[in-house]
Amino acid sequence: MILKPIDDRVVIKLTQESKEKKIGNLYIPDSAKETPQIGEIIAVGNDEDLQEIVKVGDNVLYAKYGGNEVEIENNKYLIISRSDILAIVEK
Repeated sequence: MILKPIDDRVVIKLTQESKEKKIGNLYIPDSAKETPQIGEIIAVGNDEDLQEIVKVGDNVLYAKYGGNEVEIENNKYLIISRSDILAIVEK
């Protein structure tokens, strides 16, 4: 399945999180884990202004509660709008 964002949206592939997290003898459920806020752009919508700012392969910092998360073939993706992109992460 291919995700093609429209307008000012991008698709971000989320980084893999640790499968299990413990603090001492306490297990931390997935619902209580912090989600990563940096991901790699894998698709950019057709908004011309957005295409001048970001491109496929860029790593970006995005708003903590922005976008919609989807899971396809055991990979997690986030679809966010331009306003939820906070910064481009350069290495």
